[in-house]
Amino acid sequence: MNISYYGDLKILRDYIKYETIDLVLDPPLEATMSQIRFSTILFAVFISFIVIVQTASGQQKVIKDPGEYNAYIAALNTTDPTQKAAAMETFVNQYPNSIVKVDAMEQTMGAYQHAGNSAKVEQTADRILQFDPDDLHALAISIILKRVQAKDEKDAAAIGVLAERGLKVLPNSPKPDGASDADFKKLSDELADIFNGGAGYALLQAKDYAHARPFYLKAIQIDPTNLQDIYQLSIADLEMAPLDIDGLWYIAKAINMAQAAGNQQGAQSMRAYGKAKYHRYHGSDDGWDGIMTSAANQSSPPSGFAASIRPAPTPAELAVQAVAENDPATLSFSDYEFVLSYRDASPGNKLAAERVWQAIQAKQKNGVAKLQIAVKVISSTKTTIQAAITEDDQASNTADVEITMETPLALPPAPGSQINIIGVLTDYTPRPFMFRMKHGALH
Repeated sequence: MNISYYGDLKILRDYIKYETIDLVLDPPLEATMSQIRFSTILFAVFISFIVIVQTASGQQKVIKDPGEYNAYIAALNTTDPTQKAAAMETFVNQYPNSIVKVDAMEQTMGAYQHAGNSAKVEQTADRILQFDPDDLHALAISIILKRVQAKDEKDAAAIGVLAERGLKVLPNSPKPDGASDADFKKLSDELADIFNGGAGYALLQAKDYAHARPFYLKAIQIDPTNLQDIYQLSIADLEMAPLDIDGLWYIAKAINMAQAAGNQQGAQSMRAYGKAKYHRYHGSDDGWDGIMTSAANQSSPPSGFAASIRPAPTPAELAVQAVAENDPATLSFSDYEFVLSYRDASPGNKLAAERVWQAIQAKQKNGVAKLQIAVKVISSTKTTIQAAITEDDQASNTADVEITMETPLALPPAPGSQINIIGVLTDYTPRPFMFRMKHGALH
């Protein structure tokens, strides 16, 4: 199918400046919001389409019936957009087999668009696609409007089908007679922008973040001022596992763009999401304000951006750091368990665990002295007690110490009871963590 209209090409992008976005964010997000929405702003767009009526083979369409020809020209020359839409619909009904039937419906769509009747625009676009599923203009307009109204993954999937169709048809569409190379490229770029954005949106809503990302990158390469696609690209980047660090730049850019457009509510929601993602990755808010300031004046992530943001230490690294920065003898039992649980993560973790275990043995004078520990009973028999030492394990009723009693108990303590136990810690298992205590006795 050939591209049959060109003129005010910004209609395909500026008809809707900021679209409504239904985005369900997976936990664990610090924000409790389940959706982030942009305000919908409809622009009154003046369009003067130049009709290029031609077949895909380049042959002119000729209306042979004089009455049909006169009716079409009369409708075409009607200046009032509402009256023009009605005249074109009348023409289609009167001449359902006309060679210019689809062209007339496109004129109907353009007239409704000019009149600001978006519902009729979408309805007409859908009718056109029933007759010609390759009509690029109808595909583009339908995608734009459906993205505004999408409520769930089913709606998004329908957009994805239209976008996939557009991306397949567009490369083979010939340049219309009378169109300059510059105008044809401009229109082709506009269409590619819409189709790539629609494809990315469908994949984003399906949580296929890795495949959504390339479509968004193509879209913003064409239009780097598109807030909607830049924002959604940041979501794709930051929801991937592992996340793509460039997403932090894109969310900062989107926040700046929303603020510049006066969309403070959207900017606030995006800021909460972006800052939380940054904090989680980096371990603190340090450096976030600098990214926000720099992104305002940058057109794309600068070279080395990802490398400039140091990731937060992993739990295993924190375990090594805790022993390096503190005397192991001063650590709590929670700290002991944390360090010992990462014993097998790395050579450094093994050394840290050895230092902690040595500190514990020193407290027990290498088995000569017994430790006294307050625990919560999880289960018990006359000879053994499963108990929890740390607050977290007590709260979740998870045993982290197994106590073998020195002498059998006449009355084992009840599950849930708080007791003081004495004994000697002789061993441990890193994962799941469990201390083993011998020579236990109630105290």
